[in-house]
Amino acid sequence: MKLPRRQFLHLTAAAAALPAVSCIARAQAYPTRPVRLIVPIAPGGGSDIAGRLMGQWLSERLGRPFVVENRPGAGGTIGTEAVVRAPADGYTLLLCRTSNATDAALYDKLNYNFIRDIAPVATITRESLVLVVNPSVPANTLPEFLAYAKANPRQINMASAGTGTLAHVAGELFKMMAGIDMVHVPYRGGGPAQNDVLGGQAQVLFSTPSASIAYIRAGMLRLLAVTTATRSDTLPDIPTVSEFVPGYEATFWSGICAPKNTPTEIIDKLNREINAALADPELMRRLAELGALAFASSPAEFGKLIANETEKWGKVVKFAGIKAD
Repeated sequence: MKLPRRQFLHLTAAAAALPAVSCIARAQAYPTRPVRLIVPIAPGGGSDIAGRLMGQWLSERLGRPFVVENRPGAGGTIGTEAVVRAPADGYTLLLCRTSNATDAALYDKLNYNFIRDIAPVATITRESLVLVVNPSVPANTLPEFLAYAKANPRQINMASAGTGTLAHVAGELFKMMAGIDMVHVPYRGGGPAQNDVLGGQAQVLFSTPSASIAYIRAGMLRLLAVTTATRSDTLPDIPTVSEFVPGYEATFWSGICAPKNTPTEIIDKLNREINAALADPELMRRLAELGALAFASSPAEFGKLIANETEKWGKVVKFAGIKAD
């Protein structure tokens, strides 16, 4: 039977629209089963807690469990690869962090390209680091410390939470831009690094405010500066490093990513819900208790951040000759 031309065109248009309708319907129904949120670090840290807070919010808002699964190891690359290799259906997500922007330069061989193989969904937090020193260091201000470091090359030990961590690369960027030479001493975690700065075996550390604030208040560590481009709302009297080393900035960020080719409708739905969470006063308060600020973005803005951070820290890693342990 030959169809009239008008009817044929209507049927053709309807058939062409079916995939779009199907995608929209799938996004509206999502999720229909539990979602895994892979956290590529050990449980208990600030990023892990932030991921659990977001997982709880999404579970309550979307009516299905968002189950946090910790997969630590190899600087977070094991958990990241698990998500890269997962089906692009929105049911496996990654808590991504600043370390994802440094891994490409740190590791000679990775089985994925983070920028190419991941779909940014939404940022969650952004956090300053603080530059602290042992009170035995004869410097009460950052200019005094810079003068002391320049007069005593390789006489200052700079502790870090480990080779290639943000604390390490933030310190290397500081050395590079300030024109000073300190000896990097890596530890297995921020706790041991801070303990040796407290004990005087090392003299300087880039740390998170939440980890150091009690020691700063007790006079056991001296706070010289914060690493954000502008002064911190929680530490408004403390100068930024950039006030004395122009252009310096180092921040820790976290967010949610998905495998590439995850449907745009699902990414947009998750982005809306995550940004709604970041506007909730109670969740903002709980993030602030971790020393972090709620940091909302669109998927495109998050993608630009990842690209910029990957380029920036790649240059630092190359300049300092850093290689993963």
